[in-house]
Amino acid sequence: MDTDTAAAGDREEPGSQRPDRRPGRGPRAWCGGLLLAGVSAVVACRAADTDGVTPVPQLLAFLPWLLVPVGLGLLLALRARWWTGLVWGVALLGLLAWYTGPYGKTGGPPSGPPVAELRVLTSNVEFGRGTSALIATVRRERPDLVFVQECDPGCEAALREGLGDDYPHRSAVPGGGSEGSVILGAHPLTAAPGVPATMGMPAAVADVRGHAVRLRLAHPMPPLPGQVSLWRTELGALRDAAAGDGRGPAILAGDFNAAQDHAAFRRLLDTGLTDAARLAGADRAPSWPSRSTPAFGAQIDHVLVSEHFTAHRARFLRLAGTDHRALVVDLTLHGDG
Repeated sequence: MDTDTAAAGDREEPGSQRPDRRPGRGPRAWCGGLLLAGVSAVVACRAADTDGVTPVPQLLAFLPWLLVPVGLGLLLALRARWWTGLVWGVALLGLLAWYTGPYGKTGGPPSGPPVAELRVLTSNVEFGRGTSALIATVRRERPDLVFVQECDPGCEAALREGLGDDYPHRSAVPGGGSEGSVILGAHPLTAAPGVPATMGMPAAVADVRGHAVRLRLAHPMPPLPGQVSLWRTELGALRDAAAGDGRGPAILAGDFNAAQDHAAFRRLLDTGLTDAARLAGADRAPSWPSRSTPAFGAQIDHVLVSEHFTAHRARFLRLAGTDHRALVVDLTLHGDG
């Protein structure tokens, strides 16, 4: 063969380029990297015990669902043969799996004997629209304590008319729209100072067979863009109130607009309270938005209890007219050991 002809054949034409076949290049790798980077920012805030800024607080509420974009990022990295992206994605999967577990430790069952059984129901009735469904549910479930958020004047009047004979005791913060809240009790209630906030957060002390149980209704502002600081402040006020209530039996229930993956909510649990849904094995059951639950959502409605309680069952019930599922928990109050 003529060596000059072979050399000429090996030379590229002017302006021509060989395609870059190195792994990790191309749109698949770039798209996968963007997905992994976005999730990494949220997971980094979770690891750093901070809620960050918008959109991190909003995404933290749905932390387990971030497994979906990580899985897609891993698939794109695999198709692009981007080995760094594969290692990155696997590490993110491990962190998400770790944080999906329940937060904190339980102190074990109370040492004291059981003294009373309690059924607690909490429901956000969305500007009063779910009041009729709530009344029907309360009549069916017969809870001892009912915590109602976004109870406008029409809602409060309907509760008096429909449930007043069975729940003659109440502690309320009246208000229109989302501002009104009320605690209803089949047991005697003594009003107590609530937490000042944008939306009503009343408090009371219930007399349960001679045992005083402190009650607080939670309804801080949601972490909307531009309101994250207010949301954090009002959750902090709830935490301070819970920490200052002493060591007696306590129940804190309502729409917290926060999940266990929010640092502000975990600080509330650090006061010694435990999520009753977790004790009953339903710690990741979503409560909002009800239209997509249980397939998709976040658990932002909670019943938190002090160490004096055990929880046997937790159920999330769909109510017509509201975007929240109601939460019903069965509790046992224990006396002093």
